Amino acid sequence: MRRSAGFLLSVVGVLAVAAPARAVNPQVAALQVALTAKRMYAGTVDGIDGSATTSAVRSLQRANGLTVDGRAGEGTRAVLGLLGRHDVGSRLLKRGRVGWDVSVLQFLLEARGASPGTLDGRFGGETEAAVVRFQTSAGLSPDGIAGPRTIARLCPTRACDSLPRSLLGTRTDHRVRRGETLTAIANRFGTTVAALEQANDLGPDAVLHIGQRLRLPAREAPAAWPDEHVSRERIESLLDRWATRVRLDPALARAVAMNESGLQPNVRSSTGEWGVMQVRSETWDFAESSLLRHWIRHTTSGNIRVGTAYLAWLLRQYAGDERLALAAYHQGSAALSRWGVLPESERYVATVLALKSRS
Repeated sequence: MRRSAGFLLSVVGVLAVAAPARAVNPQVAALQVALTAKRMYAGTVDGIDGSATTSAVRSLQRANGLTVDGRAGEGTRAVLGLLGRHDVGSRLLKRGRVGWDVSVLQFLLEARGASPGTLDGRFGGETEAAVVRFQTSAGLSPDGIAGPRTIARLCPTRACDSLPRSLLGTRTDHRVRRGETLTAIANRFGTTVAALEQANDLGPDAVLHIGQRLRLPAREAPAAWPDEHVSRERIESLLDRWATRVRLDPALARAVAMNESGLQPNVRSSTGEWGVMQVRSETWDFAESSLLRHWIRHTTSGNIRVGTAYLAWLLRQYAGDERLALAAYHQGSAALSRWGVLPESERYVATVLALKSRS
């Protein structure tokens, strides 16, 4: 449930002045939207840094094996999935976008009286219409795309730049000092020159100026995958259960799991895959946001549920062709479209189908 229109309109006044602690902050609203999606926060998306928000952050951290400090740092933002990604200003916002920046945009639109409907971090038709209404009222080109000018008009103060100190886990920007280079800044903050250039729209010949504000790109923080002691019998039972739920042949699910991990719950690869089904963070986010449409706890059961849902989706994408679906599971659908079935994927598919035939 959201606040009344009268309350939300008062947000504009709060944003326009130097506010006291725990004032309305659109970044806090984005955090609340993401926590709500994870079923960790049941309060109002009001942008206020209060005890309920901090408690929800702590619950999320505890559930995912993170340091429980109540701060929304890199690790916490990572386990928030798609709704924890993309800081404001890092990209144009238009229909189809999902992320932290969309939540900020929606909250600002609501505060300005241009309701985007549900505050859910997803840029759909209602949000696009709200952007058009605001742009029209503000004398901007009503194209329905929220770029720098639209965001600046929605929130002209630094209240939109970052979380309050009580919730901020890591630095998000840096003021250039005398003698600093992009290389020195990248080394200092554990990123790369290319990432800094991309985050700040800098060309290869860009000249830094003392006092210039640079956005620090978010570092990819690995999701927290807990170690669990799960018997082989339990794993096989979970494979049958979740495969049946998504109308996937359980024999195929067991064959993939055997080939991926040997039915071991805590296997981790050097490239980011984890668990029985060797699921990547990106696949987990996709399954949560597009396939299952709710948060899946990072457990062995969750891993199998995500892996089987993704494999079932691939089979639908390739009209039931197991060979192509398995190749896409192994090398990625984008690589499959670009290069076809790679030799290593051919071997992978043959092994999985052989295991299936013996089950």
